[in-house]
Amino acid sequence: MSTTVTQTAELAASTPFDSAFWITASAIIGLLVLSAFFSGSETALTAASRGKLRTQADKGNRGAQRALDITDDSERLIGSVLLGNNLVNILAASLATALFTRAFGESGVALATLVMTLLVLIFAEVLPKTYAITAPEAAAASVARPIGVLVTLFAPVVSAVRWLVRLVLRVFGVKTDPDSHILAVREEIAGAIQLGHSEGIVEKEDRDRILGALDLSERAIEEIMLHRSGIEMIDANSPAREILNQCLESNHTRLPVFKDDPENIIGVIHAKDLFRAMYRRASESEATQEGLLNFDLSEVLKKPYFVPETTSLDDQMREFLRRHSHFALVVDEYGSLQGLITLEDILEEIVGEITDEFDTDDEPEIARSDDGQYLIDGAMTLRDLNRATDWTLPDEEANTIAGLVIHEAQMIPTVGQVFSFHGFRFEVMEREANRITVLKIRPL
Repeated sequence: MSTTVTQTAELAASTPFDSAFWITASAIIGLLVLSAFFSGSETALTAASRGKLRTQADKGNRGAQRALDITDDSERLIGSVLLGNNLVNILAASLATALFTRAFGESGVALATLVMTLLVLIFAEVLPKTYAITAPEAAAASVARPIGVLVTLFAPVVSAVRWLVRLVLRVFGVKTDPDSHILAVREEIAGAIQLGHSEGIVEKEDRDRILGALDLSERAIEEIMLHRSGIEMIDANSPAREILNQCLESNHTRLPVFKDDPENIIGVIHAKDLFRAMYRRASESEATQEGLLNFDLSEVLKKPYFVPETTSLDDQMREFLRRHSHFALVVDEYGSLQGLITLEDILEEIVGEITDEFDTDDEPEIARSDDGQYLIDGAMTLRDLNRATDWTLPDEEANTIAGLVIHEAQMIPTVGQVFSFHGFRFEVMEREANRITVLKIRPL
């Protein structure tokens, strides 16, 4: 009897490729397929554009809608997929180790490690992820249903893991916000536009317009307003003839009116309102030249509209549209006049400089000198300069190029002084009082 048992054991040892071997091998292959599914699903759902998925969902694609639903909580999605992927990978590696140990003895451990590494790398990682990245939206829509079931099944375990992870991070002083996104939508769009421009897909003008629109909420009025030193005003105490001549000769249709002190703005006059009033007086039967020139300015004055200098451009544009107004005076926290802003100024931040027949004679803010360097108007904003030249001069500490030089120099430079910072050479060419009017700049 003992002889028969010994012969049976020797026969089993000499024939490792029995039915148990093939069943185990089939189980390993099935687990690798599941691993490939999890890896491809993770790549598809994280790489898919939510904008494209939203477009497809609006057209009735239910898979795209399910993909949007499960990607709302990216932390729970990734946790569920990783949990499933690790489960099948570890189980497959364990079965492979047992299978190869039975077939090849102790050397089967090393052989199982080598074989499973190659199989997992090629068929469960690289291949499915490469496929998913070629059409992430389509792949995400197709795997959304089974992944949604998986997320629901693993929800308790994933929630416990998330709680444990946050507890451990809190011990080390790291706080997490469960509602935060890895990338804000604005930064994601801006990054895609910049990347498209660097690869030649997006034109510079298109990039500037889109980024300009995105930046409106991040920029304040004080960055683009016309400084008070450049505002054309009307003195309410001037004779009517002078006021009329000034309105006729001005390039602007709206002019602030002050009384006694330029800080004391009493209203804004619109050229059309003035001309209408003059036309009504001229149409009267008893109208005389003296009567035309002695009109009451208060009849055509509009109430001034004041805004704080810290208001964002996005909010101010919305306010302009709501009030059906295009013109506002800018004041600081003490109520002192700082400048003015128009709807056109805000639109220029999106579409670039808007010129008309009265702007054609203006000197350009950027010119080239004989030696190939740039001659820049000191009042030019850093944003406009960067947009025109594709430079990256910082605008956190100053709004204009002259302000940047003064900030870096920590002094008011004299004509002829040269500075080097931020990878550029700055030479002061002209100065009026304490204001730098012209700079010569070249990249180092």
